[in-house]
Amino acid sequence: MTKFTSLEAYGFQPFFVEQLKEDYDVGRVALEHKHLYRIYAEDGEWLGELSGKYRFEAGERSDYPAVGDWVWMKKLPGERKAVIHGVYARKSKFSRKAAGSTVEEQIVATNIDRVFLVMAMNRDFNVRRLERYLLTAYDSGAAPEIVLTKKDLCDDVEAKVREVETIAFGVPVYTVNSLIGEGTEQMIATLKRGETIALLGSSGAGKSTLLNSLYGEQRQKTGGVREDDDRGKHTTTHRELVVLPCGALIIDTPGMRELQLWEGGDSMDAAFRDIDALAAGCRFADCGHRAEPGCAVQAALANGTLERERYAGYVKLQKELAYIERKTDTAAAKAEKDCWKKIHKDMRERTNR
Repeated sequence: MTKFTSLEAYGFQPFFVEQLKEDYDVGRVALEHKHLYRIYAEDGEWLGELSGKYRFEAGERSDYPAVGDWVWMKKLPGERKAVIHGVYARKSKFSRKAAGSTVEEQIVATNIDRVFLVMAMNRDFNVRRLERYLLTAYDSGAAPEIVLTKKDLCDDVEAKVREVETIAFGVPVYTVNSLIGEGTEQMIATLKRGETIALLGSSGAGKSTLLNSLYGEQRQKTGGVREDDDRGKHTTTHRELVVLPCGALIIDTPGMRELQLWEGGDSMDAAFRDIDALAAGCRFADCGHRAEPGCAVQAALANGTLERERYAGYVKLQKELAYIERKTDTAAAKAEKDCWKKIHKDMRERTNR
């Protein structure tokens, strides 16, 4: 891996300068494994673990360091180990609802400048799924870009691109065959030293092969295509911050079999710009776009200028966000109550010693 001696090479930006603390060293989380962290610093790589105080005060999953985070740490003398005492405020983050029935935020990547949303152009092509990724990318605070892979397995690349462009207004779209590097040269030309890019997509979309192509050599393990459903084999098993030879940084992530929303209410207008523009023409400002008189959205559905599948996806995501909002309000109240219980219990134990 390319070595650098400055924090800027690992993505340190003016946003983080005001958060520097005199008594602490600075590092960036490159890999997490069971609350042990590989950290990049000015003087090389360190193995980090959380301080006892940090562990005690971390109430939620999202309070722990994630790949891409900058951390305050203290290096242990005579070892390549460090103790993490805190996490810098995040400039951006890509989150989703954690898998399972528990309503909890899972942070996928932090402090990212751009998001490459990767989708294959074979039988795994799904515009509705891409809408979901776009919504989450807009909410992350990073700029989304779409990478359509496996163009060698697609009979009509231009048709797929047009279909994507109807839902991704103004978003750059790349078409690539990563196996031979076709199309990736355009992407490489846009990469800048010190910027951070998250590589996101469903399982088997070809992210690892794309990363290898951008890197210029076989860095990540890749799998072939399954014959039964034409999907790539899932190979990446963890999130990792990778420094490319050009100096850009990419956070590679495992494929997501499903992307459940965490937030996104404020980003619906950006992800569904066409519906938002139509809604401006509704008779009533609080129109629900169901059966209200003078609804411009329903009129567009009737005359065919708005696809019913597009509108159905919009309604589905709205309902999902409303459900998450209701659940998080309940969960937040419970978490605060549990936190105070924990504090009072600790105080009683100290008193009784």
